[in-house]
Amino acid sequence: MFKTRLLSGIVLVIILIATVGLGGNVLFALLLAVSLIGMTELYQVVEARETLLGVAGYLAAAFYYRFLYVGETEYLMLLTILFLVALMAVYVFSFPRYRAEQVMTVFFGLFYVAVMLSYIYQTRMLPEEGGVIVWLIFLSSWGCDTCAYCVGMLIGKHKMAPKLSPKKSIEGGVGGVAGAALLGALFALAMNQWGGVQVNPAHYALICGAGGVISQIGDLAASAIKRNHDIKDYGKLIPGHGGILDRFDSVIFTAPVIYYLAAALGGAL
Repeated sequence: MFKTRLLSGIVLVIILIATVGLGGNVLFALLLAVSLIGMTELYQVVEARETLLGVAGYLAAAFYYRFLYVGETEYLMLLTILFLVALMAVYVFSFPRYRAEQVMTVFFGLFYVAVMLSYIYQTRMLPEEGGVIVWLIFLSSWGCDTCAYCVGMLIGKHKMAPKLSPKKSIEGGVGGVAGAALLGALFALAMNQWGGVQVNPAHYALICGAGGVISQIGDLAASAIKRNHDIKDYGKLIPGHGGILDRFDSVIFTAPVIYYLAAALGGAL
C-alpha cells in the first residue's frame, strides 16, 4: 500500500510540475478536466452523476470556465442564478424523481469543486509573480498534511475531531500549520537565491500558515461528507489515494485563500 501511494504521489507531482509550470491553456484544460471529474465523484455520492441534474452541473462548470477564460467575469452571477433556476425547473417538472438533497448537492458542487479549484489557474495568472505564488497552494495544503501527520504520530495526544477523524490531533494540527509556514519561508529563500526573484519570506510564511489552517478545514469537510454517506473514498481514479476529491480536498479550500492573500499583499510579496 505504501509503495502504491508513493508511486501515485510521485506521478501526481510530476503532472503538477509540468502543467502548473507551463500555466496558460495547459493548466486551464487540466483544471477543467479535474473539476468535471471531481463533480462527478461528488454527484455520485447522492446518485446524481448520470442524471439531468448532473448534466446541468457539468454544463454550468463548462460555462463558468468559459467566462473565466475570456475574462467575462461579470456574467458569473447571472450564471449562478440561471443554474439555480435550471436545477429547480428539473426538480419540479420531474417531481418526485429527484430529492431536494440531490438538487442542493449538485448546486453546491459547482462552487465546492469547479469554482474553488479554478483559483489555482487564477493564482498562476496573477501578474505579480503568479508563477511563483501558485506553488504556495500546494506547499500549504499538502505540506500541512504531511507535517500534521508526522507531528501527530510523534506527540499527538489530544483529539481534534474524534467523531469525525479519530487519528487527527490538536498537536498535529498545530505542527501542520507551523510546518506549512516554515515551508513557505524556505521556499521564499530558495526563490531569492536561485529563482531569480526577490520575495518576502515572512509574507510567504504567513500565507502558507493561513493556508495550512484552512486546508485542515477542507480535509475535515471532505471527511464529514463521506461519513454522512458512509463511504470510504470518493472514487478510485488515483491508485492509493481514492478519487480526485480525496487528493485535492485540502487544495480546494487553500487555493482561494492563497489567491486573495496574494492579491491583498500585492507588491509587498
